[in-house]
Amino acid sequence: MSAGANRKDHGAAAASGQPRPVRRRPKNRRAMIAATSAEAFSTLGYHGVSMEEIASQLDISSTALYRHYPSKYALFREEMLRLSSVCLQAVALPSGDSDLPPDDRVRVMIDSLIAASIAHRRSAALLRWQGRYLTAEDRRELGAELAAADRGMRALLAELRPELSEDSNAVLSQSLYSIITSIGDHHVTLPVKALNRRLHAACVAVSHGDLPGPVPMPEPELAPDPGTLFTPDLLLRKSIELFHERGYPNVSVEDIAEASGLPAPSAVYRYYRSKGDILTAAFRRAAKLVSDAVGPAVAASTSPEQALTTLIEQYVAGSFKERELTFVYYAEIGNVEPTERTLLRNVQRLNVEEWARLLVAARPELTAAEARLLVHSALALVVDLGRRFGSAHPACAQVHVAYLMRTVLFG
Repeated sequence: MSAGANRKDHGAAAASGQPRPVRRRPKNRRAMIAATSAEAFSTLGYHGVSMEEIASQLDISSTALYRHYPSKYALFREEMLRLSSVCLQAVALPSGDSDLPPDDRVRVMIDSLIAASIAHRRSAALLRWQGRYLTAEDRRELGAELAAADRGMRALLAELRPELSEDSNAVLSQSLYSIITSIGDHHVTLPVKALNRRLHAACVAVSHGDLPGPVPMPEPELAPDPGTLFTPDLLLRKSIELFHERGYPNVSVEDIAEASGLPAPSAVYRYYRSKGDILTAAFRRAAKLVSDAVGPAVAASTSPEQALTTLIEQYVAGSFKERELTFVYYAEIGNVEPTERTLLRNVQRLNVEEWARLLVAARPELTAAEARLLVHSALALVVDLGRRFGSAHPACAQVHVAYLMRTVLFG
């Protein structure tokens, strides 16, 4: 209700001799603020949201919002740590389940994490992508809680799979967490029971998967000397590296020029109109890498399974080659200009639908929405494993990541 409408109501009440209506403050105001702000931060990023915008969504004044939180950072910090606490609590088994066999306890833990992820789906991306904007001290606190949740998951996996090495155990733990929390990165709509069933089945398949053994890693390729081999592609690559390392809002055109070996920031504008154009170019490049692979893979395959297997191998190889680009594509979408963001989302949707179409052909028992869910889960797994283990870990080489993607998609 607007302020003018309030004044009219008060005036009418006074004229009629009736007591003025009192606009009561909701008892759950703080919880409403938490839910609204977490969703806003999750969608647009920490730097993309203001306190005034959050207040507007809640239909309150910014002054009223500041009565609950002294700053945007205080609100952001509280939501980040609240979500990490949710993860930790979800991993802790109820005391009555402590005597169950290991397989049953792992399934209980999986279901608990799935329930928590569904309940906080609109804010899950906040925890996945925005932690870099916490202060160093708060990042340590967040990391400690997430590490404790990981230890709890790994302890249960060790009981279920005592033959696994510590590294393989860690890879499976990260894979389970990635599958479950990936629903925060997309809007595939499924009934809760179907969502639970498909996520649970994918996680159980991964928890019982037989990872290939460690493989020798190739020697890293030497990067060319940027001082003598400047190209527009080098500028884009250095920009992506900076966006990955610091976050897009924390990178300036001056930073990009220096990293690219250009004499002045103005030289960047010979190739791009703005920093935003560089980010858009990075997203287009990432989307094109996926789009261009579909047609040849299908044409060269004799079955949907073979086509998907080829796409998996190509996607994993591309991700290992351009780790930073893969991460930026997920983490910085909120910083792309809205019109361009819509176009990129449409390209991503079409790519996922092509994968899902092949998956339904291979697994007719899946609905189109269930197939899209599994495709999103498999793609997110690649990003998360790369973020945690990089491209040079023998227990998380391309062959392991491709195997895990196949396990998620094919069961």
